[in-house]
Amino acid sequence: MSRKRRRSSSRKKSMVLPVILIVAVIVIIAAGVFLFFRLRGTGENPSDILKNYFSYITSQDYEKMYNLVDTGDVSKDDFISRNQNIYEGIGCSDIKVEIKSEEKDSVSYSVTLTTLAGEISYDNTARFTNDSEKGTVLVWDDSVIFPELTSTDKVRIYTDEAARGQILDRNNVVLAGTGTAYSVGLVPGEMNEDHSADVETLAELLGMTSDAIESELSQGWVTDDSFVPLTTISASDADLRSQLLEISGVMLSTVEVRNYPYGEAAAHLIGYVSSVTAEDLEEHPDEGYSSDSVIGKSGLESLYEDELRGKNGYTIVIEDENGEQKSVLAYQEKTDGEDIRLTIDITLQQSLYEQFQEDEGCSVAMNPYTGEVLALVSTPSYDTNQFILGLTTDQWDTLNNDESQPLYNRFRQTFAPGSTLKPFTAAIGLAEGTIDPNQDYGSNGTSWQKDASWGSYYVTTLQDYSPGTLENALIYSDNIFFAKAALNLGADKFTAGLDKFGFNQVVPFEIKMSQSQYDNDGSITEEIQLADSGYGQGQVLANPLHLAVMYTAFSNNGSMIQPYLIYKDNPSATVWIENAISQENTSILTEDLKSVVNNRAGSGYAAHRNDAELAGKTGTAELKSEQGTTGQEIGWFSVFTTDPNAAKPVLLVSMVEHVEDKGGSTYVVEKDDAVLDEYLGS
Repeated sequence: MSRKRRRSSSRKKSMVLPVILIVAVIVIIAAGVFLFFRLRGTGENPSDILKNYFSYITSQDYEKMYNLVDTGDVSKDDFISRNQNIYEGIGCSDIKVEIKSEEKDSVSYSVTLTTLAGEISYDNTARFTNDSEKGTVLVWDDSVIFPELTSTDKVRIYTDEAARGQILDRNNVVLAGTGTAYSVGLVPGEMNEDHSADVETLAELLGMTSDAIESELSQGWVTDDSFVPLTTISASDADLRSQLLEISGVMLSTVEVRNYPYGEAAAHLIGYVSSVTAEDLEEHPDEGYSSDSVIGKSGLESLYEDELRGKNGYTIVIEDENGEQKSVLAYQEKTDGEDIRLTIDITLQQSLYEQFQEDEGCSVAMNPYTGEVLALVSTPSYDTNQFILGLTTDQWDTLNNDESQPLYNRFRQTFAPGSTLKPFTAAIGLAEGTIDPNQDYGSNGTSWQKDASWGSYYVTTLQDYSPGTLENALIYSDNIFFAKAALNLGADKFTAGLDKFGFNQVVPFEIKMSQSQYDNDGSITEEIQLADSGYGQGQVLANPLHLAVMYTAFSNNGSMIQPYLIYKDNPSATVWIENAISQENTSILTEDLKSVVNNRAGSGYAAHRNDAELAGKTGTAELKSEQGTTGQEIGWFSVFTTDPNAAKPVLLVSMVEHVEDKGGSTYVVEKDDAVLDEYLGS
């Protein structure tokens, strides 16, 4: 028994020894693995740690950077603040790291990074050590940021601001440029001890609230000697400046601002700039914008933002603790914005605005032989300079709630063209052989319907006349004649003809315009609608610029000229639609349009001149839900000089809404006559 027990005990001992050895090996291996990873940080070698470090700069993850470094006496907060201020301050991006060599405790490398001032490249050496908590880490001091940087140095970026380009008219008159305004602010130490009454007076003068002013004064950075800016006022308002300076503590300082000398007259065309918003910065990343930048918000200021704004110049330097420059890291020279010279004649633009400023309407003026756009006006308007200086809440509400919609750009929209479409219905009929210019189609009176199937619906016109020729139909603006003309053509030929004039197409022009149409759904299927469309009603809508381009066919042997807005020293016509009208039919219709203006019975006779021959067509579109009722009327006048050798050839299209109580299209004719008198007579 005892011998068996001894053998059993011996076997147990012999089995325990291998188990102990196995456990010991496992512990040693585990310890080795643990020690290896502790020594190597996250299991990466120094080169990989260095690359990760710089990748976190690009992603602005400064806390992860901190986890890879030994900063010595520098706190975590100070490390993060130092790196963030420098890298984000210089606009750092696109960092590339190239490892040159690696020793046991050091890595030599090259860095190239992109900044606001261009590329910065340098060579450096990084040292590594073991940290009891982090493992292998980068030994960090300020030289890791830039080799010559010390803890007492500062990295500064200086901005040389690019001048925004000017917008000029054809004669180099400034339409948008640099002006002067006054920044209004308070110096707290110079205010009366009890300044509540002064603040109330100041708030009233500036269109602010007392609470808003007190809020500005209570900011943490404000001291007795601080200038606390409140708003910006026009340099031209001397009376307001005088009142402000009577208030204790108020200070005015001159500032450069974008200025629009013609304000309301060109507001919808030129547009305005405004301070960059957070949304703008998100939409335009890495394009050099900062919170201090301005950006085009509407009109040509927005359309030509890239050309106008230029590029700021930047210098990135290292300065010592005394503010002395140690080195220049990067330099980029500024590039001022381009000037944009337009085909616009501001005298004509302003004349049109002054005539129609109280009306809801728009005007387009062109040189019909070159395509140069001489004026684009939308009324009523607003003063773009107010947007530069800053609108008060009351001013903004007034603009937005105005029923006449001064912010609405009408020259980009479409409207029922009324009788201004009739020459083109005639052109389609002449081309298809359904209209004979010499035939007397007889009298239809002032009310007509095709047959009883139209029920109570009649096409009406203002006056009867004789003989019933095409020329007289245009002179007297006969709706019935052109309703019949459309019906004789049929919907397919009529709409195909309008397509040849650019309907349902984008007009090739710098500013995008709404497309003209002849039907809401693209095709005319109803007989009455077809009849109404023949004289520019039904569902026909035309853009004013497109309509003007259509009328250029009468000055160019039937071809429609492409409009343009950017000035050329040697202007020449570019054809948009060739032979929209045949030369023969162009001659016929041009003579008829001359009669509209020069025949005493013509609807456009109020614009007749003795010093220049004009041709054109009036139009009145009735917008009403039911025949026999009254409704809104839109008045039009399209008129052009007929002499290609005239000193100032011009084609003018004007539209006014709500002319029902103003005399219809005659109201528009008389105002255009005044504009032409000033323009052609000057």
